[in-house]
Amino acid sequence: MPRPNAVQPDLSITPSQPHAVDLHVGSRIRMRRKFLHMSQSDLADAIGLTFQQVQKYERGANRISSSMLYQAAVALKAPVSYFFDGFEEVSDFEQTSESEDAINRFLRTSEGLELAENFPRISRGGLRRKLLDLVRTLGSGED
Repeated sequence: MPRPNAVQPDLSITPSQPHAVDLHVGSRIRMRRKFLHMSQSDLADAIGLTFQQVQKYERGANRISSSMLYQAAVALKAPVSYFFDGFEEVSDFEQTSESEDAINRFLRTSEGLELAENFPRISRGGLRRKLLDLVRTLGSGED
């Protein structure tokens, strides 16, 4: 039973809009592929598809079958469950904070993934702090 005041994801199926699960799984495929520095063509070749089909899966425009998801998981060296991580069942769905949503959206971008991957490699704490201050200033719209 859904918790009171919990925000429920839209799980209805309409032909004009991608399903919430398809969007989530697609974004996780894209994030994992980019993390492995794999192109859409590389993934497509590994699972016997065209890169256009991979694009459609990543956007959630097309649903990925269970067998194809399994093949993608093998090619991306991840368990099938990885693609559902972060997507809660309706009965357990709780509203996430705006900050958490922003972080998840950020990490789904190629720039966000690259920053998250490279930031820990900056060994000097003072340089990290300056970079963080720069990003904070740019994000606030100040010059």
